Amino acid sequence: MAAETVSELQSDLDQAATALDEAATQRGLTPEQYKAKMARRKTVQDQRLAERNQEKGLIIVHTGNGKGKTTAALGMVMRSLGHGYQVAIIQFIKGAWEPAEKAVLGQWEQQLAFHAMGEGFTWETQDRDRDITKAQAAWELALTYLRNPTYRTILLDEVNIALKLGYLNPEQVLAGLNEKPTATHVILTGRGAPEALIEQADLVTEMTLIKHPFREQGVRAQAGIEY
Repeated sequence: MAAETVSELQSDLDQAATALDEAATQRGLTPEQYKAKMARRKTVQDQRLAERNQEKGLIIVHTGNGKGKTTAALGMVMRSLGHGYQVAIIQFIKGAWEPAEKAVLGQWEQQLAFHAMGEGFTWETQDRDRDITKAQAAWELALTYLRNPTYRTILLDEVNIALKLGYLNPEQVLAGLNEKPTATHVILTGRGAPEALIEQADLVTEMTLIKHPFREQGVRAQAGIEY
C-alpha cells in the first residue's frame, strides 16, 4: 500500500475515532446505543493499533509560554529509568538541580548522568559572552551523549531558550540530532522553539499560559510545585 494511501487511511480512522468519541457523549443514548457505539469505537481502535506498529527513537519538543515543560520531560525521564534505561540530562540555563529533584533522581546514580551547565537566568548572569560560552560547552557535552547508543533517553533542558537567545544556532542542533542512534529519544524543552526544530521533531507539545499565580496573584514559587 502506498505511503499516501496509508496516511489517508490513518486519517480516516482518526476521524472515525473522534466522531465516535463525540457521539458517545450525546444525551439520551440508551444503554444499547452506547454499547453499540463503544463496540464500533473498539473496532476502530484495534485497526489503529494494528496499523501503527513502528518503533523509533523520537525527537520530542516541549515549548510554549505555559508552565510544565521540564516537569513533563522529567516524567519521561522517570519512565525511562523505571525501564532500566540509561538517561542523560543536560541543563542549558539553570545552574543547579532543584533539591527535591535531586533527592528523587539521585537514587538512579548508576543509570542517570546529570549535568547542570548553565549559570542561571540572563538577568542574573548579566554576561552574554559567558552565557554563550557556557551554552556552547553544554552543547558539545550533549553531543557526546547524542552519539552514544548506550543512552536511550536524553533531556536537553531549556535548550530552546539557548536557541531563542542566540547562544546556539538551529543548524548545529539539527545536525547533532541527525547523529543520534535510531533508538534514542531526545527531549528538548524551553519556550521559543524554532520552526526548523518543530519541523524535524516527531512529537511537539505547546504549553499554553492561561493563568499564572505569580502574575495574577503575586504568589511566589513554592516547594512541590516549582521546585
